[in-house]
Amino acid sequence: MKTIFFTFTLYFFTTFIFSQEVISGKVLDNKGKPVAGANIYIDGTYDGTSSGDTGAFSFTTSSTGNQTLVVSFLIYDTFTTVINVANYKNQTIKLRESVNALDAVIVTAGTMESGDKARVSVLKPLDIVTTAGSAGNIIAALQTLPGTNNVGEDGRLFVRGGEADETQTFVDGIRVAQPYGATTNNLPTRGRFSPFLFSGISFSTGGYSAEYGEALSSVLLLNTQDEPDQNKTDISLMTVGLGIGHTQKWKKSSLSVNTAYIDLAPYQVAVPQDIDWNKAFQSLSGESVYRYNFNNGIFKLYAAFDASRIDLNQENINQAEKTRVNLNNNNLYVNSSYKGNLWGNWQITSGASFGFGQNKIKIDSNDLKNTENAAHLKFKLRKNFSDRFKLSFGTDYFVTQFAEKFADFNTIGYNSNIAALYTEADIFFSKKLAAKVGLRLSNNDLLDETALSPRLSMAYKVAKYSQFSLAYGDFSQLPNANYLKFSQFHQFESEQAAHYILNFQYNKNKKTFRAEAYYKGYDNLVKYESENPNFDSSYSNNGRGFAKGIDLFWRDGFTIKNLEYWLSYSFIDTERDYKNFPKQATPSFVADHTISFVTKYWISDWKSQVGFTHNFSTGRPYNNPNEAEFMNGKTKSFNNLSFNWAYLLSQQKILYFSVSNVLGTQNVFGYEYAQNPDANGVYNRREIIPTADRFFFIGFFWTISDNKKDNQLNNL
Repeated sequence: MKTIFFTFTLYFFTTFIFSQEVISGKVLDNKGKPVAGANIYIDGTYDGTSSGDTGAFSFTTSSTGNQTLVVSFLIYDTFTTVINVANYKNQTIKLRESVNALDAVIVTAGTMESGDKARVSVLKPLDIVTTAGSAGNIIAALQTLPGTNNVGEDGRLFVRGGEADETQTFVDGIRVAQPYGATTNNLPTRGRFSPFLFSGISFSTGGYSAEYGEALSSVLLLNTQDEPDQNKTDISLMTVGLGIGHTQKWKKSSLSVNTAYIDLAPYQVAVPQDIDWNKAFQSLSGESVYRYNFNNGIFKLYAAFDASRIDLNQENINQAEKTRVNLNNNNLYVNSSYKGNLWGNWQITSGASFGFGQNKIKIDSNDLKNTENAAHLKFKLRKNFSDRFKLSFGTDYFVTQFAEKFADFNTIGYNSNIAALYTEADIFFSKKLAAKVGLRLSNNDLLDETALSPRLSMAYKVAKYSQFSLAYGDFSQLPNANYLKFSQFHQFESEQAAHYILNFQYNKNKKTFRAEAYYKGYDNLVKYESENPNFDSSYSNNGRGFAKGIDLFWRDGFTIKNLEYWLSYSFIDTERDYKNFPKQATPSFVADHTISFVTKYWISDWKSQVGFTHNFSTGRPYNNPNEAEFMNGKTKSFNNLSFNWAYLLSQQKILYFSVSNVLGTQNVFGYEYAQNPDANGVYNRREIIPTADRFFFIGFFWTISDNKKDNQLNNL
């Protein structure tokens, strides 16, 4: 009996041993180097092992027939293949590097980002407003970055030889038609948006995505916060006004509101400016964001309003008496957006915006009124087919209605409707090589034209912390409203530009270096022959031009404890034959060389953050009618050293002080010449200078929050 039992047991044991198969092979990367520590197993079983130092592996399995073999490792794409268990021996498996790794290549040509979600930030959200001299103005902070020209008498964003209106602003992907406050001649304006509600900024100086149109030089993308961290109230008392903000959270939704009142009258009494006010600048503004989180997406409703008044007397070189300008501006902007996930890895982004801007201007005894209504509709779908291929496509629709009436003349204006389709693919060939290929098709009913605009960007990672990128794109934009309002008398065409960009970027240990070379070719620019654009001027789209240059950026927040600084340098060579230029020349808003040096230092013992910003640019060209050569003059160099100091009275109370142009440099932006010569045949002129030698700002900022720790340092 024992013999029978032993024989039976030995039979089954032998059958079990011989029914197992050996799986063996070697795991290599795409360069043929061994991958140690990779997990290899039969899907749905516990049969498997890990590769050794040479990449070799071997294990036994009782599975039979066709099975799925899985090989995985952190920095590589998971490999799966169907094998015949009986025949899979001494096989070689090659893994591809994962394109989702944190150090994978990203396309950076022409784009600088800030925000916690940015893969590579040249600025942090804190930097946008703690930069000395910015005075809480997002635009002023961006003017410390390479590729921008600081046009002090204007205040808007001029990028790489482009006019200010060649930059388009988007909030949560939806266009803002009137992004700047109203102003008069040679009085600088500000961006309408405070940094209070925004968590990230993407500033593209060229070569941007096919998703964005009607921008000849640049796009500025402002992203509102997805989710505030807690309930809080912010109170601001300033030498120029006051403000209050509040954020309230609920289970699935939240609401943030802030409002500000600005009145320069008290400041003007304490620190007189070089402005002859009848009534100093006043404004009442506010913003709000409502957010609702669905299971698969987020809905946002953003709204902003601004009502301002300016009443002053301005010098006029052509007359003895000053010109009185009384301007009242009202602005409203509303947008809604939804971003979420659909079935099958599809993502949806949709939104709509409406902008209303109205200026009522009294110039001496003449009345001028203009009104703009603008809307933007957007729909976009995106699908991740794999980690290596992502496709998006969408549609835009822009509507603009502009009307202007001066004195007793008839109302003039235009109605424009632009419909666009675009598609774009993100292709990751490897962890080191990626491309973005796009195409945008737009139709403009006002100009009766259709444009096809290709876009291409590529990036190659040459080392762990450095990469090259390049970008190319064709871009078009409606002519400025100052011309387009005469479209009932003249036929215009869209202005065009082609961008070519080569970029190098290094990023490691809070150190960032960017070097970018670019070339822009302009075509179809508007020209006219009269001194100023009028309804009876002779217009054409025969203008053209170019802009080429080098931008450098270095940021270091690591080398010296508690110190962060960045240095920007821009060189530009640009000429245009546009407007009433008799020949191709450099426009008056361009400086050949621009340097910005920004420092921020935290002093623990003083509970203070201090900062310095120095802006320098070489002279800007101007036309002197007393000389035969057009645009032959050059202003002296521009210098501005600014300082700020934020002192924590307590964890949630801050005393803030800043002053611009500490050294009192007498800067000159340009010259205004008389239209006619005097008795000696000389055209007289006057300097265009800053409104004040210095600007002082003092503020007290108090935050009341649930955790009793938050403060407004990141809003100063």
